Amino acid sequence: MTHTVLVTGVSRHIGARVASVLAADPGISRVIGVDTVPPPSLTREGGISLGRTEFVRVDLRSPDIAQVIAAADIDIVVHMSLVSAPSRSAGRASMKEHNVIGTMQLLGACQRSATVRRVVVRSTTAIYGSSPMDPAVFTEDVEPHDSPSHGYAKDAAEVEGYVRGFARRRPDLTVSMLRFANFMGPGVDSPLTRYFSQPVLPTVFGFDPRLQYVHEDDAVEVLRRMALEDHPGTYNVAGDGVLLLSQCARRAGALALPLFSPAFRLLGEAARSAGLVDFSPEQLRLLCHGRAVDCSKLFAELGWKPKFTTAAAFDDFLRSRKGVRT
Repeated sequence: MTHTVLVTGVSRHIGARVASVLAADPGISRVIGVDTVPPPSLTREGGISLGRTEFVRVDLRSPDIAQVIAAADIDIVVHMSLVSAPSRSAGRASMKEHNVIGTMQLLGACQRSATVRRVVVRSTTAIYGSSPMDPAVFTEDVEPHDSPSHGYAKDAAEVEGYVRGFARRRPDLTVSMLRFANFMGPGVDSPLTRYFSQPVLPTVFGFDPRLQYVHEDDAVEVLRRMALEDHPGTYNVAGDGVLLLSQCARRAGALALPLFSPAFRLLGEAARSAGLVDFSPEQLRLLCHGRAVDCSKLFAELGWKPKFTTAAAFDDFLRSRKGVRT
């Protein structure tokens, strides 16, 4: 049996890689990639080859996505189109609409579809928050001490709520939700990778948080497996182990600059306003309290473990930055 797959968010790095690897699978007859702008491989900027992927320009906030699903007889949906940081031009309101309203429209289209059989949704471990009251590691059934109240984490929490409602309404479908730790690797451009690319790393005096990463190669492999196999439920996804922020700074050959918390927040707001690094409030809390998750449920379900540990993923990212010691 061959499949027709819809991948959202193909203009961004991980989404493009997922579409590319699925398009290379002989068991998949067709891959439709959707986004609001064309992926870099279709522009003069170069980028990842999407292979057989057919690109369709669609804003998920519009009802047009239902027409795409119906016209192509989509049976597998991989939803990657969650924006983790607002663009300077569009702002936070547009980001929330894209993340939450866009997901609602997509799930509504899937619910009405007679062909969709499997839905995979990218989420984030940011929904657990970062607090001094956190457990040593979060399992999928642990409720956060402080529920996210703004930003990307709040969007992700709302998206997860809609996904759970959708799964209840369509129990005949396989619905998989993946809570990824921060992506790391040569092709990743995120607030955290931009932070670690600075020669001086502001830190919060008295805190040395535990951080956890998932290498982009492992993230793509998990998404590929979830798209092609039935693994319903919610899963944490991260590389083994943790790194302290101080260890990350040493590996990066960067100078850590400890600041008292008020000064750190002011510096973060100034950097965000200048467009240098997106020090969102949730990012600031992560750099105070850190976060670690348990992934044994995923490993047992798939019979698989990531190739990259958290440390190896970070080192691979550093190797891609010329002149950086690893």
